[in-house]
Order: sequence, then C-alpha cells, then structure tokens
Amino acid sequence: MVQFAPFFINFRALHIYNMHEMKLESVGVLINLQPLGERDSVARIFTADFGVLCGLLRGAQVARKNKPLVGQVGAVSWNARLDSQLGVFHWDAEKNLAASLMMRYKPLEYMNSAFALLATLLPEREQYQKLYNDTLILLQNLMCDSCDDVYLNWEISLLRELGYALNLLSCSGCGTHDNLEYLSPRTGRAVCSNCATPYIDKLYKLPLNLDVTCRFLERACMTQGVDLPSVRKMLVRGVK
Repeated sequence: MVQFAPFFINFRALHIYNMHEMKLESVGVLINLQPLGERDSVARIFTADFGVLCGLLRGAQVARKNKPLVGQVGAVSWNARLDSQLGVFHWDAEKNLAASLMMRYKPLEYMNSAFALLATLLPEREQYQKLYNDTLILLQNLMCDSCDDVYLNWEISLLRELGYALNLLSCSGCGTHDNLEYLSPRTGRAVCSNCATPYIDKLYKLPLNLDVTCRFLERACMTQGVDLPSVRKMLVRGVK
C-alpha cells in the first residue's frame, strides 16, 4: 500500500552571510555526483530550504566510511567565500532511500529520471518545499505495485512547479466534468469529447501517461535551452 509520509530530519535551516563567507544549512537528497580529479566530486543536493545546491564534496571518490551515494538523505552545509563560487559541502547522510531500489530496474529507472530532471530544470538556490516533500514520497513508494502512478504523479508535481499546471477536472471549453477524453497541449487543461471534435488531431488523448508528460517536459527544456535528460527519454513510454 502506498504511504504518503515524507521522511523529515529535525535539522534547523540556516542562512548566514558575513564578510568572510556565505553558509547555507538544510536537509536534502543527494541527486547527482560527478567525479572531479581522482578524489573529489561535484555534487548536486536537492534541499528542503534552498532547492538545488551545487558544490564540491572533498574525498567523495575515495571515502571508505560515510561514502556519499546518490539517493542518500541527510544534513548538509554549503560554504563559499563568494556567492558566485562553487561552494564546498559538508554532507552527513542519515539514510539511503535508494538502497532498496538497486535490484529493481523500473524503480531505479524512475529514480534516476527524477533526479536528472531536478538537476536539469530547477534553478539553483530557489526553494521548492512541496516538490522536495513529493520527491521524498516518490523515493519511499517506488517499491510498491503502483510505482508507475507514483512516478507519474511526481512528474505532474514537477510540471506544476515549472509553470505547467495540468487541470484534468473540467473541460476548458464548456466547463463540464464529464467525458473528459483529451488534453490541450497549449493550456494543459482537459477537453471533453464534444469540444474536442474540431481539434482532435491537435490534442493529447487521455488518460494521462508518460508520453504526455514527456511532451510538456520537452517544452520546459526547450524554454530553458537544455536537452531532456537521456534517462527520461529511455523511460518506457505510456500506452496511448
């Protein structure tokens, strides 16, 4: 059974500026690690209070104890002398929410897609508290039988934060709640079968699936001048 209870760590957010350094402290999910040299890594951590932070994790590649791993949740501090600098992380992992997914292809694929979309589409240091909580819910429920729906709901949440709020409750043409069989690619609102008749070839067919959300994600990527992450392109397409 799907449980919608975010995993929280009792760790006070801190945002400090002084003449010597800038310091941010929060809790977050480690969503990306890229090697830098032979010892260090550049990490992206999706935090509850400051959105996506990018910084250096010293010794991440050679650590034997408390090794940073994608999918971990923990307490994070980010320090930089200048606001424009690549900061340095101190990462204290509390739990690895990805550990149970490693032997399951589809849940792991969904997690990788979600993390890549966050790293690609979210601006740095902007708070997305609801999306952060929804991401924890996603990680906690990817092992359930309805993981396809769990991931689809997460993408709907992401699109909402990006300015593409999908409305499937009423027809954009007449307001009816019945016979909602299509979705407008322009407005993201449902269209009933009667109103859709003149525009059938221009509308997306409901029910909503990953094919449809992919098209909105592609539009969001195009607007930002970035490519849709390859891991998202490789997801099994929804049934049309």
